[in-house]
Amino acid sequence: MADTDKSATLTIDGASYDLPILSPTAGPDVLDIRKLYGQAGVFTYDPGFTSTASCESTITFIDGVKGELLHRGYPIDQLAGKSHYLEVCFLLLYGNLPTAAELEKFEDTVTRHTMLHEQMYNFFRGFRRDAHPMAIMTGVVGAMSAFYHDSTDITDPHQREVASIRLIAKMPTIAAMAYKYSIGQPFVYPRNDLDYSSNFLNMCFSVPAEDYVVNPILARAMDRIFTLHADHEQNASTSTVRLASSSGANPFACIAAGIACLWGPAHGGANQACLEMLKEIGSVDRIPEFIARAKDKNDPFRLMGFGHRVYKNFDPRATVMKQSADEVLELLGVENNPILAVAKELEQQALADPYFAEKKLFPNVDFYSGVILEAMGFPTSMFTPIFALSRTVGWISQWKEQLGDPGMKIGRPRQLYNGESLRDYSDIENR
Repeated sequence: MADTDKSATLTIDGASYDLPILSPTAGPDVLDIRKLYGQAGVFTYDPGFTSTASCESTITFIDGVKGELLHRGYPIDQLAGKSHYLEVCFLLLYGNLPTAAELEKFEDTVTRHTMLHEQMYNFFRGFRRDAHPMAIMTGVVGAMSAFYHDSTDITDPHQREVASIRLIAKMPTIAAMAYKYSIGQPFVYPRNDLDYSSNFLNMCFSVPAEDYVVNPILARAMDRIFTLHADHEQNASTSTVRLASSSGANPFACIAAGIACLWGPAHGGANQACLEMLKEIGSVDRIPEFIARAKDKNDPFRLMGFGHRVYKNFDPRATVMKQSADEVLELLGVENNPILAVAKELEQQALADPYFAEKKLFPNVDFYSGVILEAMGFPTSMFTPIFALSRTVGWISQWKEQLGDPGMKIGRPRQLYNGESLRDYSDIENR
């Protein structure tokens, strides 16, 4: 971000203050208020930080009006169509697409770090069987700092690198183990002969009693889900990771904080909410009723999985995800699954309705990813853990970038205080 010749003048009680305007490589100019409190003695008020840049970053850029998502300058549709998840991980972590040799080395390194410390298996058995997989993931990832002492020193670049690889490599194992534990099946160890997404599917769906062969169409769809959720700029969970990191917390604690934030239904739970809506609709013949309710301003019902807070036109990830959804549904069929049949028909009717087109309420990535995961056989409780698995590389990339920023400060938001002013304490007998 560079200074410009432009500035803004703020006048308070007759006194004027010049505020520099910074120009990014993409996106709107930014008003620099870092010295405002020191100069003028006032704060700004921005609930949710929706108009405030909290950091300087070179990783991901979103243009919600154009429907554009770039990772290190590369459009998400090109990455999802031509690349694969671990290559995108390399791009996010290191800033450039890898050479063939670099990619081979990176994939081999990740593959050889997928196993967990054997004592960590005891952590899973300490949870109740009906524990939500996100609760398990939050606890287990946070506990990694108790087992991997050689990668918790954030001042050591080598340890930061080791922690990054470990988290990317072990998160599928942790997520799959959380799933297996919840359904009462034995844990399945990772296999070095499988690629990243195939290994995850094998750990989730194979059992010791029989062989399991991963379908390449399902593996590709899984890889696209990972890729399309890898990073999404300064969202709530990423900001949480950065805030935790600003205190000097170890990497495992920071990522655990991100997982906890992602668990919220307004963030990572959107695709789960979408599937719950499809189950509420129940059958294809009820779709017109629910579409009419969605149009009724007096009805609280809303179509989940349509529209997006950031994207004001269309979600660029949705086009690629729809292709995967079509491939998966063609492979697995929807005839015997009423929920998937409702999803297919709802998509068609909503896209053909002028009301949704005018309001730019198109199916988003959560709609299609939920449909795919449901078709694969994942319960809705696993949707957010898979999101967390995918987003881990984004969190780590943002974490590493922040630690390398010489201007990093501990996060300390201000407040607009409207409580009681100074009061004297009164003894209990006088109250």
